[in-house]
Amino acid sequence: MVEGFFTTGAIKDLYGDFKITTCGRCVSAWFIMLTYLFMLAWLGVTAFTSLPVYMYFNLWTVCRNATVVGDANFCLDLRQFGIVPIGEEKKLCTPSETFLRMCESTDLNMTFHLFIVALAGAGAAVIAMVHYLMVLSANWAYVKDACRMQKYEDIKSKEEQELHDIHSTRSKERLNAYT
Repeated sequence: MVEGFFTTGAIKDLYGDFKITTCGRCVSAWFIMLTYLFMLAWLGVTAFTSLPVYMYFNLWTVCRNATVVGDANFCLDLRQFGIVPIGEEKKLCTPSETFLRMCESTDLNMTFHLFIVALAGAGAAVIAMVHYLMVLSANWAYVKDACRMQKYEDIKSKEEQELHDIHSTRSKERLNAYT
């Protein structure tokens, strides 16, 4: 609302009476920079949210394959996800009771779905920030162009006024010359 309040001069150009303040241009530039920083922050959130989705997808795939192929031995090394330090060897293998309880747990599915929702929300926020950044940039370009056009119109009206004054002065001189 603040950005719109200070840059409403661009809208008033359609109805005449155009004046854009320097404060409006500064506010527009500030919002462009702020939106860009927020977009980068949400892009980081999206990247970090994709990691748990990737991890849970791999875990879900191993669980699904373990139920399809009953007597195969699948192991999940937790070191590859950074859950445990590299020096420790922690593996979850399909025949173990812990692995089977983990795969049958409803918490795993709920967590996986919540991480997917978080990833989708962060992605939507990035798309919204990019869209808002495009709108602000277009407004900035319009305001900048409108300021130049206003300067041109002011110069043009001054020149027309000077030409009118010169013409009226010559007309008065001619009228005085006939009398």
